[in-house]
Amino acid sequence: MAKIDIVIPCYNYGRFLDRCVQSVLDQKVRDLRILIIDDASTDDSLNVARRIAATDARITVIAHEQNKGHIATYNEGLLGWAESEYSLLLSADDVLTPGALDRAIAVLDAHPSVGLLYGHAVYWHDDQPMPSVRSRSAGVKIWRGQDWLRIVCLRAHCLVSTPTAVVRTSVQQAIGGYRSDLPHTADVEMWMRFAVHSDVAYIRRVDQAYYRIHSRNMTVQRVSIVDLQQRRDAYQAIFDNYGYLIPNAHALLRYANTKIAREALWRACSAYHRRQLVQTPLAELIDLARSTDPNFVDLPEYWGFRWRQRVGSTASYFLQPIMFPAIYRRLCGWLWWKAFPIRGI
Repeated sequence: MAKIDIVIPCYNYGRFLDRCVQSVLDQKVRDLRILIIDDASTDDSLNVARRIAATDARITVIAHEQNKGHIATYNEGLLGWAESEYSLLLSADDVLTPGALDRAIAVLDAHPSVGLLYGHAVYWHDDQPMPSVRSRSAGVKIWRGQDWLRIVCLRAHCLVSTPTAVVRTSVQQAIGGYRSDLPHTADVEMWMRFAVHSDVAYIRRVDQAYYRIHSRNMTVQRVSIVDLQQRRDAYQAIFDNYGYLIPNAHALLRYANTKIAREALWRACSAYHRRQLVQTPLAELIDLARSTDPNFVDLPEYWGFRWRQRVGSTASYFLQPIMFPAIYRRLCGWLWWKAFPIRGI
């Protein structure tokens, strides 16, 4: 039985497949299997996948006759096909760094309580040369799942880069896969679900993957308001379903919601000093803040937005001091923490 299964979903990424698969085959780990799932691509992805599979018996190809979408495709591989001890979902446009799988497997072998391991991904604009990577780890950080979940709630932001996330297959299949009702933030919700049921590990100061930036990235195509809404929904889903297992669940959810509301308000503020009022859905951002945090009118970012509304975009653009955004956000965060501390966490 293979030690690790690599699931590579592909939709119209045929031009990226060779480099992606080769980065897996170049790993020192030989005890692996690769599944390429072509989701009814309209380019030459399927032909490329079959050509690659013909060169190595460890590679299998599944071809969809009709497009099923990314969530169904991910789950098909992780829940229906994977059977090795560990699993990795690797998008066809991403690339592993040398030694990535060896490092991940060594940590998971040494720490049976860890269900999710991740590391740093290098962002690579594919119209530029591939950047150099760090290959010598500075050790591993192991969190109890509930401690890692607390950090994620305090930041209200996903900490895991998917091409670096190696999971224990038994945990993955016990907790289930990606949720179809969260197409933009299903990964955020699932990583938190891992933390509810297992420990989490991070490989320090080493680069585990290249995250390719190109014009057809899903993250490039996201609308910011949708991302915020679904991030809020991901947190809500975790606490609705598993709150009884999470210490201080109410306080953690409240803090995550406040952080998301603040981010929505700050994006509304930024539209003024960036002179992007037409392109920014101001009313939707304010509604999101209102529905996410009932006390949103007490937030410093809300008063910053009201001030910009009052003076107008031209005046706020010229009155804004140099470096004001960074200083303002840090000061607001500190004042909010002092004025409204979350008790018990």
